[in-house]
Amino acid sequence: MANRSTPSATDEKTKPEGPQKQPKPPFPEQHQEPPGLESKLQPRPHYQAPLYRGSEKLKDKAALITGGDSGIGRAVAVLFAREGADVALVYLPEEQSDAEETRQAVESEGRKALLLSGDVSQPAFCQDAVARAVKAYGKLDILVNNAAFQKHQEGLENITFEQWDRTFKTNIYGYFAMAKAALPYLQPGSAVINTGSITGLEGSEKLLDYSATKGAIHAFTKALARNLISKGIRVNCVAPGPVWTPLNPSDRAPEEVAKFGQKTPLGRPAQPEEVAPAYVFFAAEADSSYITGEVLTLLGGETSAA
Repeated sequence: MANRSTPSATDEKTKPEGPQKQPKPPFPEQHQEPPGLESKLQPRPHYQAPLYRGSEKLKDKAALITGGDSGIGRAVAVLFAREGADVALVYLPEEQSDAEETRQAVESEGRKALLLSGDVSQPAFCQDAVARAVKAYGKLDILVNNAAFQKHQEGLENITFEQWDRTFKTNIYGYFAMAKAALPYLQPGSAVINTGSITGLEGSEKLLDYSATKGAIHAFTKALARNLISKGIRVNCVAPGPVWTPLNPSDRAPEEVAKFGQKTPLGRPAQPEEVAPAYVFFAAEADSSYITGEVLTLLGGETSAA
């Protein structure tokens, strides 16, 4: 299999001319049962990043990505592989078909992909997933905490304690459990990258629990960065606005999905391939050796979040 770290003649032929054209609303009205599959989403999210050229920034690194089967996680896995890293992908059993597609995408970049099916809300699974990744690759250099659960509710009275617990156990307990499990293997120069959200900075009236966890992730990032700085481990966070992923049709009414991302200044949601380079930036010492404890917002032209 070809290594995509340097452009080939085929790459040059398929490279788009001029700016990429990304899908804009209105999208087809659609709904999926959670957690949703990328293979059923229309239009399909863009994750291949045809304009991105690897330069061995992550050569022979080993990364573990939660929520790595689809959406942002899939795009990050592909770019990590293009930069020379092997990846371990954590995902729910229901997402197996998406995970298989992501594995093929990683392998087409000339790197290895390990599939790890399970629930990050279970600390024992997090420990096992890290151990299996280390056994497969002999080390762990990069942890990407990206798995998330969300469920819109009209008001506080509609949120059950069961939902509140599930959201927190997936979105912040899972990040803590993965970081704790990974720490014994991380070395100076390693990186932890968390996925936050604009909702954690500005709130969302129908995502009270999700917004709260994303705010917690931002604070966790800053605190953990301070905690691990003496060990030479950097911790940063990517906080996007709307991104076109399977999370959307599994948690919104079809008519809302059709308009998703329309209110951003760019008039559309981000595609996963547009978000993934930020994770490469934080993972690569060549790019961000002096950066830790940052929350980087990717908001499609919005400037109000800080």
